[in-house]
Amino acid sequence: MKTFSLAALLFLFAAFNVNAQTKTPGPVEQKLLDSLCIGLAKIDLTKISTKQEANDAFMECFTSYAFLLMDVAKERGVEFGDDAAMHQIGTDIGASLLKNKCTAFMKLATLMAGSDSKLNSGSGVTQGKLKRIDNKGFNYFVITDAAGKEQSFIWLRQFAGYEKFTGSPVTYAGKKLKIRWQEMEVYLPGAKGYYKVKEISQIEILK
Repeated sequence: MKTFSLAALLFLFAAFNVNAQTKTPGPVEQKLLDSLCIGLAKIDLTKISTKQEANDAFMECFTSYAFLLMDVAKERGVEFGDDAAMHQIGTDIGASLLKNKCTAFMKLATLMAGSDSKLNSGSGVTQGKLKRIDNKGFNYFVITDAAGKEQSFIWLRQFAGYEKFTGSPVTYAGKKLKIRWQEMEVYLPGAKGYYKVKEISQIEILK
């Protein structure tokens, strides 16, 4: 029988196969999905600064629900020691978390897929009027700067001043914002590649 840690690794690698065709989860599998999403939401991402820390946080969360993985294997009628079958289950679970937009998983997955050497490759401050907020799995604040150019900033983790935007952030459309940001290179599943993004570290609403 495989160890729980190996099962977790199978899931971790399979989770990024976003092209997977997911099956409708059975009751036990849905329980695992719900439990994982709730457990991941309890992780304080502000304390994670490296890819390894993100991986460790995921592994700790996953192994706490690993007993359900055995039940999922039984539900599907496969042997827990069958690598191919367990890999497929991992693929399906990861794809289901993405499909269901489990925000906590998506945020942690972004950190796990990043590069430690490029987590903070640059920083800066940009001012401009909030034009819109795009929801692409994460919220992207799109502002128009002084030159009339649109710039996009990703809300990935809690940042200074985030509380003002947890309700209905679109109410600030047209307001002048001062955004402090850090540049990161991350894997964006929707774009199927690594791209540099500007993560918000602070937002001030200017008068």
